[in-house]
Amino acid sequence: MITLFEEENLVKNAAEKLSIARTKQELSRILMKEISIYTLSDLQVIGGRLHTEIIRLPRSYREKVGPYLIDQVLGGYHRLMTLNRSGRLHAMDGPISDLETFRRYCEIIPEGCSQWNDTALRMPVPYTVRHRLFYYLIGAFTMFILEQPGHPVGTPFPGGFKVEERNGIFYCLIRDKEKEVPYSLCNYCPAVQSDMEKQADYCEKKRL
Repeated sequence: MITLFEEENLVKNAAEKLSIARTKQELSRILMKEISIYTLSDLQVIGGRLHTEIIRLPRSYREKVGPYLIDQVLGGYHRLMTLNRSGRLHAMDGPISDLETFRRYCEIIPEGCSQWNDTALRMPVPYTVRHRLFYYLIGAFTMFILEQPGHPVGTPFPGGFKVEERNGIFYCLIRDKEKEVPYSLCNYCPAVQSDMEKQADYCEKKRL
């Protein structure tokens, strides 16, 4: 059985390897190597933890947001694997568009992976820092290779607002609301902060 110390070193080493990437092709190769350590059992643990997060939300909201949260993590994994199998992943060359933000993202991964204590959830298999790393690996793929928001387009927020795409630009109401949580994906997301009044007006026009 791998120890906590060994898992923390694994996460630290993974973050350091990611940080040396300068192009999407380099990043894709590192991501595939790191993601290959996850077994079917690991994916079941990750899916179980995600289900636990969703089920704790108010029923009316979890029914709306649940599919998007699943798509963010497990859907992102399947997109990564599909692109890799088809050969299209490594064909995604070109520089990482915002290298400074990407480096800062890599720096917070070890801390982000250590912020979760799931002992009270009584899960049959512990959700560890290594499982939490999976979340950041998929985030790196989505935000820095696909250049899409960490939360999928359409993800709803309380109040009726959603992650939007307009004319090729992604907008998110909570993009700048997570600054006090440095390990949140929102701080490194390619989406731009949307104005509440403008988004409300936009949503209203879409309903008409």
